[in-house]
Amino acid sequence: MPVVGLTGGMGAGKSTALAALERLGAAVLSSDAIVHDLLEEPGVRGEIVERFGAEVAPDGKIDRTVLARCAFGEDADREWLERLLWPLVGARADAWVSEVRTRTPRPRAAVIEVPLLFESGEVDGYDATIAVIAEEELRRDRASWRGHALGDERAARQLPQAEKARLATFVVRNDGTEDELALQLSEVLEKLGR
Repeated sequence: MPVVGLTGGMGAGKSTALAALERLGAAVLSSDAIVHDLLEEPGVRGEIVERFGAEVAPDGKIDRTVLARCAFGEDADREWLERLLWPLVGARADAWVSEVRTRTPRPRAAVIEVPLLFESGEVDGYDATIAVIAEEELRRDRASWRGHALGDERAARQLPQAEKARLATFVVRNDGTEDELALQLSEVLEKLGR
């Protein structure tokens, strides 16, 4: 069973692709979902509050918008947060892959969505990678619908989508319908199964 890293820029449609892969018979995991869970853990929350102050956790819960503003404003703060979270995310992803390998029937692939897959340098653990790309204007529109701006610090941390496409094993375009995206992803799964 291949282990696949799924990546793409903001607004490219990674979550849509992940959902399509699940419908096509892959086991899927979002690293963003792991981060959400980690931010709920008292130990992680405590370290973040110690670093950035109580304002990041009003009412005892991490406010992701405030955390992003604090962490992405300075390289040192972003790097600190990455050093805290990335090893924990990696350990959870490894445990998930081990569990998926025991499933019967076995999924067509184990796919983990990792927005900073290439930027993190953690590609060695994957049998293949998929980059989801889309036209820049469409990406901007999608990002703004979710309250993000492509020009913000988080987007600046990511490689350009052309570079992600160059580095990826497979590239799928997400400019059309979800059915068109699913067809491309089905073809990728077929190739992975050979």
